[in-house]
Amino acid sequence: MLLSTKESLLLVIDIQDRLLPVMHDGERVVRQTGILLQAAAVLQIPVLLTEQYPKGLGATVPEIRTAAGSSVMLEKLHFSAWSEPAVREYIASIDRPQVVIAGIEAHVCVLQTALELAGAGRKVMVVADAISSRHPDSVAVAKNRMAAAGIGLVTAEMCLFEWLGSAAHPEFRTLSRLIK
Repeated sequence: MLLSTKESLLLVIDIQDRLLPVMHDGERVVRQTGILLQAAAVLQIPVLLTEQYPKGLGATVPEIRTAAGSSVMLEKLHFSAWSEPAVREYIASIDRPQVVIAGIEAHVCVLQTALELAGAGRKVMVVADAISSRHPDSVAVAKNRMAAAGIGLVTAEMCLFEWLGSAAHPEFRTLSRLIK
């Protein structure tokens, strides 16, 4: 399945002040998620951000919040974003069958959200270079488990070029600069 701008929703999970500093290669997650957010803005792909218990784990990091602009932000207590009624209602309201996921932690909130979304019939793609956990082993196991469950793994660059579809796209020059 190729990603489509008309069918995609970008879901950014829990890239928060108190979580990010302990993530393996957290800077890469912020950089790659930033590319996704910029592309989504240009291509008019809806974005939903979540925050896991922000009172304890802090707010979304400033770089992501700024790149997300006026995107919807929802708090959650469940590890799976899909288990939060407000998240489920929002996703249903915009009616996009493809959900592209970035965020942390790969083996907890990202994994549980991806599995539940897929179980609910959504076409889920997890951006492998825009997820992380405290330990690299946890990320590897999460990726293996998602792949075994039929969840697609992509990179931020793959998303970008699938959303564009062609070098003839009017935004090709603008967006291709994001990955240089």
